Amino acid sequence: MIRDHVTLAVHDHGGKGTPLLLLHGAGRTLADWAAVAPLLARHHRVLAVDLRGHGFSPDGTWRIPEVLADIEAVLDTHGIPGALPVGHSLGGMLAVQHALDHPGVTPGAVNLDGFGWGRPGQYVGLGPAYVEERLAQVRELAATVAGQVVPPGGLKDLLAQQRAMSAQLGIPYELLEAGVRRSVHERADGQLELRPGREHALEMLAEIDSLDLFALFRRMDRPLLLGRALRPVPSIPGLDWFDELMAAYAKGLARDLAELADGRAEVTVAEIDGTHAMLLENPRPVADAILGFAAGLSVDRP
Repeated sequence: MIRDHVTLAVHDHGGKGTPLLLLHGAGRTLADWAAVAPLLARHHRVLAVDLRGHGFSPDGTWRIPEVLADIEAVLDTHGIPGALPVGHSLGGMLAVQHALDHPGVTPGAVNLDGFGWGRPGQYVGLGPAYVEERLAQVRELAATVAGQVVPPGGLKDLLAQQRAMSAQLGIPYELLEAGVRRSVHERADGQLELRPGREHALEMLAEIDSLDLFALFRRMDRPLLLGRALRPVPSIPGLDWFDELMAAYAKGLARDLAELADGRAEVTVAEIDGTHAMLLENPRPVADAILGFAAGLSVDRP
């Protein structure tokens, strides 16, 4: 079945060897891979893309089948249909789904911290009703800021926020600045907004919530690398309960990933020293995990 797709913005990092396609997270851009990609390109052909509605890629209805069609078109255009998809956050979810859709072509998948908000039972020590209530608040907050319009002078404020994050997480400021500038888009009315725009951002959030990720992981019949961040998610001002919620989820996620890996030889779990912002924060262990996994594929596959 041929599906509609948009032509994605691509950064070709060059390199030789087994091709890798790098996929970023929700509301992010290919700029997130700026520190990791050069490390990978020493051993691999490396492409990074802006997903539809993100960065410099065109808008389009945000449904997973169409997004996967975009990815397939990029690989076909560059003559690397069998590339290993490597994704962070939402990109990791898409990498797994792409691999499942191409069983005879794609050698495996890499999902770096792409686990969504999980299920209430994964929040160790917290009651399901309480977790549901708190997750509803988190989702409401995410929907509120989706596709937000940047007020006059707001770009300066956004960059100031990135400078504060740089100091907090030890991320080079220029990496954060590049991501913001790639994400801000001037609308037809002259106003600035963060991409994806609100309509498509809400579609994207709904698609993410619809995924049963552990069901996808269990369906994989080829090697799957699942990277889990070891450092806690930074606190959110005004949400006093958020740290406790995320600590409970971290415990449940670690438990369930270990159980998954114990029961399925295809699954490898890598614990990465970083927060969810691992690509920017600590690129070397991220690259090392990907390189080690990909090297195993090239040895094991004909």
